[in-house]
Amino acid sequence: MFVDEVLDGVNFKSTWKKERYINDRETQTTALLVSDEAVQSYKTVDEAVQTDEEPKRKLRLAEDTSGQLANFLRRTEPYIIKQLTNNLRSRAFDGYDVDLEDDSTSVTSLHTLTYPSLQDKFQVTSLSWNSTGSVIGASYGQQEHEDWCTHRSVMCTWNLDRTGIVADKPDSKIEVDSCLMYIAFHPKNPAIVAGGSFNGEVLLWDLSREDDMLIATSGLGQDSHQEPVTKVYWITDAKGKKIYLVSASGDGKIIQWKIDRKAQKLLPKEGFMVMTQSLPRQMKVKGVRGDREIGVTCLSYHSEDRETFIVGSETGVIFKCSMYSQGPPAGSHIVSSIPLRSPVTFTYNPHHGPVYAVECSPFHRNAFVSASMDQCIRLYSLLQAQPVLTIEPGEGYVHSATWSPVKATVIAATTQSGNLLIYDLKQGKTVPVHNIPASSNKEPVYACQFNPQQTHLLATGDGKGRVQIFKLSSKLQQVSGKETEFLGNLVNVTAE
Repeated sequence: MFVDEVLDGVNFKSTWKKERYINDRETQTTALLVSDEAVQSYKTVDEAVQTDEEPKRKLRLAEDTSGQLANFLRRTEPYIIKQLTNNLRSRAFDGYDVDLEDDSTSVTSLHTLTYPSLQDKFQVTSLSWNSTGSVIGASYGQQEHEDWCTHRSVMCTWNLDRTGIVADKPDSKIEVDSCLMYIAFHPKNPAIVAGGSFNGEVLLWDLSREDDMLIATSGLGQDSHQEPVTKVYWITDAKGKKIYLVSASGDGKIIQWKIDRKAQKLLPKEGFMVMTQSLPRQMKVKGVRGDREIGVTCLSYHSEDRETFIVGSETGVIFKCSMYSQGPPAGSHIVSSIPLRSPVTFTYNPHHGPVYAVECSPFHRNAFVSASMDQCIRLYSLLQAQPVLTIEPGEGYVHSATWSPVKATVIAATTQSGNLLIYDLKQGKTVPVHNIPASSNKEPVYACQFNPQQTHLLATGDGKGRVQIFKLSSKLQQVSGKETEFLGNLVNVTAE
């Protein structure tokens, strides 16, 4: 049998380790001596001093009785006058433009503004800047309707001067019972804006109100429009003191409104009717009465003579009109509480399709531009029927055309193919200096507006409900002083 047994351990001393002996010892540094002493800064004393007041003295000019100055001027004056005359006659600097700013030629997109609830459902039908240039307003609607409009649309505004602007969140929204076809901010009050609907109603809002922003409306009665409103426009009277609201419509009416704030009503003050009797002879149709209305598609007032305005029509004809015209009255089938008469005084060579835009030049009294479904941009003189210049961009319908507020030869236009075209007539009459995509997927761009205050900004609105804000190049804002003269020479040339 096996038994477990535990034996005692055996220790062996190490042959390579040595025992170490440890002793404790203490050391001490020399004691530090510390002493305190008080110190005091110097005392300062302030004293006021004052110069003696100088007595007022009359200004006395020294009199030169020697005659040397007079003799000098008599000797040199003929030479100076001769040289100044030569400078005036010299053509050494003709065509020379002084470039005082950065030679930037690019046009860049700053913002793309949207209202997600309406995006892809409604188009931007018009744009308007407020009087300070800080707010852009956009009206939304549908261009095509098969019947009476039952859509609920809106007007949206964005304040571009705000820090941290939210592109898809408008600062204000106003709902309308039908498609909103046109808006225009008041030229003096930045919070007042007018609009016109597809159902013919003209409305006036005050954006500074917190609750009910509606100031007045024309309603939908016989005194209002019976077709979609195509234009609302603010005009001043002859003295430049009073500002009136004017609207135009597909029913041929042009109405000037007065505001009854207590009743919240827009009341017709004066009215006109564009009729078939004003058409050129070759466009008149036998058997059609002369008092039948012609749909007005656009309108622009003269920049100097506020009684003169230009009207574009569904027929393609452009009319020169006057507020003082005593033309034939509207037909008996037209019901109105105010007399309606024809304002037409002159007819221009027509486009070959509806006119989408007309605008008088802010720089030259005889120049205006038009754009049409016939894919043309035309420059007219008020004094002759034929256009002085025709531009064919080749990009489908031209939906808008507008003048630069600072440079007399610059025009911006937008097209069916989704592009923004900017022309400088002085650089090239028929070729744009900028051709910029202004929508995605080549959606039509229906609206275009320069900012009259912040002139480096331009806005466009497209068929998907997007508003784009562009920053213009310095070249498009630099003025040499000869643009107005160039435009004048252009419109004064008689078309062959």
